[in-house]
Amino acid sequence: MLGRSRKRRTALAALGAVVSIAGTALVAAGGSWASGASAAPAFACRVDYTTNDWGSGFGANVTIANLGSSAVTGWTLTYSYTGNQTLRHGWSGAWSQSGTKVTVTNASWNGTIPAKGSVTAGANFSYSGGNAKPTDFAVNGATCTGANPTTTTTTTTTTTTTTTPPVGGPAPELRVSGNRIVTSDGRPYRLLGVSRSSGEFACVQGKGMWDGGPVDQASVDAMKTWNIHAVRIPLNEECWLGVHGSPGGAAYQQNVKDYVDLLVRNGINVILDLHWTWGAYPDSPDWHCKDEHATCQKPMPDARYAPQFWTGVATAFKGNDAVVFDLFNEPYPEMAANWDKTLGWQCWRDGGTCTGLPYEVAGMQDLVDAVRATGATNVLMLGGLEWANDMREWLTHKPVDPLNNVAASWHAYSFNACATETCWDAQIAPLAQQVPIVLGEFGQDDCGFDYMQRLVDWADAHHLSYLAWTWNPWGCTTGAVLIKDWNGTPEPGVGEGFKAHLLSVTP
Repeated sequence: MLGRSRKRRTALAALGAVVSIAGTALVAAGGSWASGASAAPAFACRVDYTTNDWGSGFGANVTIANLGSSAVTGWTLTYSYTGNQTLRHGWSGAWSQSGTKVTVTNASWNGTIPAKGSVTAGANFSYSGGNAKPTDFAVNGATCTGANPTTTTTTTTTTTTTTTPPVGGPAPELRVSGNRIVTSDGRPYRLLGVSRSSGEFACVQGKGMWDGGPVDQASVDAMKTWNIHAVRIPLNEECWLGVHGSPGGAAYQQNVKDYVDLLVRNGINVILDLHWTWGAYPDSPDWHCKDEHATCQKPMPDARYAPQFWTGVATAFKGNDAVVFDLFNEPYPEMAANWDKTLGWQCWRDGGTCTGLPYEVAGMQDLVDAVRATGATNVLMLGGLEWANDMREWLTHKPVDPLNNVAASWHAYSFNACATETCWDAQIAPLAQQVPIVLGEFGQDDCGFDYMQRLVDWADAHHLSYLAWTWNPWGCTTGAVLIKDWNGTPEPGVGEGFKAHLLSVTP
């Protein structure tokens, strides 16, 4: 996050309750196949349909589960509405509508549904009057029943694959498995919550540690009323190391440790983020901070302090895998290289002497090595270029981690370059098939929730984690502020919308 606030738009009405419906158990019959699906077989499947409804429109997610023992390649889903629901735009598939009938055909990257696996697509609709749930789901021309279309039907019982920390218990220890973050017993888990700003700036602005905000049990209880399961805490490397700012050194570190311990005891996972760093940048653009001290966001972390910072943080929290390390907030080294992305990605991974940057850079490989050298096994998060919004070459330049315990950290604000479902489908969804993605920051440039609603619906459909910016009562006049006070009173629009959404989902 570049500053303490983000711009926003007008608020939408509060979200309705999430509705989930499974396909009715019937004998799968033949019938006319959907256009484009004639070569794809029918199979034992179930369709789950969920909505977030705000009165004049809604977001719908459809999940097709393959209950059979063989993978299926190629799928087309059809269903019908009974009212005037009108398709606006969809993602993770080709959506179309003819009258009341909706058709969804797989995208190029999600056409195969593994045995016992599933795919999810989503769309936004407008409507007036009633909004009854569809009941006539068919996939590849056959009614989706939960049974093989060539056999008699049996009732299927489904189980959930997510887990929630026990009431009153600590946050789960986490690791990466394939493209999912999982708990210690292997169950998929998502980091759903908020960023809690101030640890990155208060100590270098003469404001103490947490900008006057509480870090006590009452403030954590307020977070829990929103169903928050993860909190991202931005940090300042010079304050942690005691070379600039106050409190610094041991006092700063103890404040961080105490807050982390409190959150974890309350069932909330913590992401520690290196946000502000040292680095003289005198030839930067006029709008950019030129101070060498860690008083602003720099294009890349520095080799002088950043590895030392992560050695200290990793040493302090190794053995506590409920804590995740976000290695650097929002990289943008390509800006200093005249927007050369090739040079930018090289600098991102390898560090050293980078074009346009006068200080020696610590690359992501340097920071991974610093953490792992301590023996820490915590999950690591790595953001991409363009302030962590461009993830296109992330997988190609992924640093080597001996534990292979790395997730991609993506930021997606409404004013970023990649801010539409079309872009997310093209650039983010393929990456999500390979590694876990944590949406470490997101928001919109006014105090509304419409863009954020589209984003979290898409993220839910692709099993992404997400943390909104920010849990600070700064007043939502230009965006990116969730609460009116430390009691958790939501800001109209953005706060009310995000709170309602968090209450409707599970980690």
